[in-house]
Amino acid sequence: MNANIRQLKKEDRASLEAMLSDTTVFYPEETVVALELIDIALGNPDQTDYYIYVYEEDGLVLGYHCTGKRPLTDGTYDLYWIVVAPGTTGKGIGSKLLVHAESFVKSENGRWLLAETSSRDIYEPTRSFYLKNGYPLVSSIPDFYAVGDALMIYGKKFIN
Repeated sequence: MNANIRQLKKEDRASLEAMLSDTTVFYPEETVVALELIDIALGNPDQTDYYIYVYEEDGLVLGYHCTGKRPLTDGTYDLYWIVVAPGTTGKGIGSKLLVHAESFVKSENGRWLLAETSSRDIYEPTRSFYLKNGYPLVSSIPDFYAVGDALMIYGKKFIN
């Protein structure tokens, strides 16, 4: 098995689009937003808002993360997206991507990495993933996305 995490390339877009479409937890409008960030990163290599890295194994793209500095902060980063291909969950790909995102944030002298998600039942595995990887719940806002759907913010603080 030959696996690595590398920067996004233009030829990865179709794989990421299929991965996002095949992931059953995202609403269609969420997939549109994810693709917009991918297109921004691909269309302007000099931009510094979204850093996208893919997990590739034996020539197949099986996951990615999109990380960026939160505007108006001096060391807080957002994990905008972390996605693994359906059928590959539970194989450690997400954890490897998360460790990579953490390394990226630390290399940029970041203090925090925050991950926002929903309180909907379908996101229970996502919330468990963050807890398992050392991201406690740092904040929540009830009825944020919709009535009964809270914004859940998980975070890890790095000591510089």
